[in-house]
Amino acid sequence: MSLLVIGLSHRSAPVSVLDRASLSPDARIKLLQDALAAEPAAEAAVLATCNRVELYADVDKFHAGVAELSTLLARHSGVGLEELTPYLYVHYEDRAVHHLFSVACGLDSMVVGEGQILGQIKDALAGGQELHTAGRLLNDLFQQALRVGKRAHSETGIDRAGQSLVTFGLQQLADGADVPGWAAGRRALVIGAGSMSSLAAATLARAGVAEIVVANRTAARAERLVEILTEPGGTGVGARAVDMGAVDGELTRADIVVSCTGATGLVLTADAVERALAGGRDLALLDLAMPRDIDAAVHRIAGARLIDIESLAEASADAPMAADVDAVKRIVTDEVAAFGAAQRAAHITPTVVALRAMAADVVTNEITRLEGRLPGLDERQRAEITQAVRRVVDKLLHAPTVRVKQLAGEPGGAGYADALRELFDLDPQAVASVSRADRGEAAADRHEADGRSAVDVKNRGRV
Repeated sequence: MSLLVIGLSHRSAPVSVLDRASLSPDARIKLLQDALAAEPAAEAAVLATCNRVELYADVDKFHAGVAELSTLLARHSGVGLEELTPYLYVHYEDRAVHHLFSVACGLDSMVVGEGQILGQIKDALAGGQELHTAGRLLNDLFQQALRVGKRAHSETGIDRAGQSLVTFGLQQLADGADVPGWAAGRRALVIGAGSMSSLAAATLARAGVAEIVVANRTAARAERLVEILTEPGGTGVGARAVDMGAVDGELTRADIVVSCTGATGLVLTADAVERALAGGRDLALLDLAMPRDIDAAVHRIAGARLIDIESLAEASADAPMAADVDAVKRIVTDEVAAFGAAQRAAHITPTVVALRAMAADVVTNEITRLEGRLPGLDERQRAEITQAVRRVVDKLLHAPTVRVKQLAGEPGGAGYADALRELFDLDPQAVASVSRADRGEAAADRHEADGRSAVDVKNRGRV
């Protein structure tokens, strides 16, 4: 295992850099394709959220991998390498595993304990699978990260340690007031119909807003969100869908605006907000997009209160419950050790398979030779002799192969595969062929499981 992660997040970079470094869906696809074409990388996956951009890869050379993948990340993010480098972090092997598991548990989130990151990790894995850039290592890693995150949320109170970014943002807009009391009876405009915008709409509906207007580039998605909000047995909120061209007009009637789209430019300009507030009204705006949807100059407009990713980062210094965080950290540590042991043990499997195949060939050849020297053996005698020889070989190999797998799973156990190959004079090509067959079978399984998903990767994350 030579896992490498290169990235930047709200912890390492200012929002202005994160804003510019965010990757469009098309840029993510090209980054994955170029990363796999790069000599040091055998697998690749991209985790891109509103406050982090990370490239995961299985590399055969650390320094060459860091240099090549950093260059690719800079190229596709549009931020020059010299400017980007001071904000990049690099994790390798077990530290890379520890990082992703911590991210999955919400320990590295802007608001500690938020659970939305699990959906984003799932999307990152699905993107790598659909493009066939995620192989056995990254599939194992991301699937285990999802399990670790779910375990943390089910076994600890980490959910109580923080809130979702949406809830936290609305609390900041309410400025200390109870969100349901603050939002009740108001009109809300939600721009975007993706997962974050949908969560915001549902949260506002539960808080008792009088009306929700959903604006989105794709009308069908906006209408679907409205159907969900107004379905029988729901919150009973009034909701309607409009196209993006109607946003400026809806601003004049809205009290609350939440925006989270995949747009590369501004969705709301300062001029549009200023015109909407010309009558002296107040307007609360929550920008959850990266890059930002709402012009930062809105801060200076009288009557406008804007909360964006940058202000959320400054306000999220709330102290989560230490006991819950410590419990999650212990889970992460245990799971990193278990994952490393499993990967090291799996590394020796092709060697063990090749050894048993060689032993089977030896048995077959010796039985054939014996039959030539003892032609008078009947079918029952040949079967008894064959079974006896195979049992002897199996018994001789059982203890060492089981033990070598155990030893290989321990720290420093990578050399046992080499020792086994040397001791039994195994053909390296035979071992390599087992590994290739194993990877081919895993790829075929992934292809079948994908079923050529109807979700186009290019549309992932778009609204």
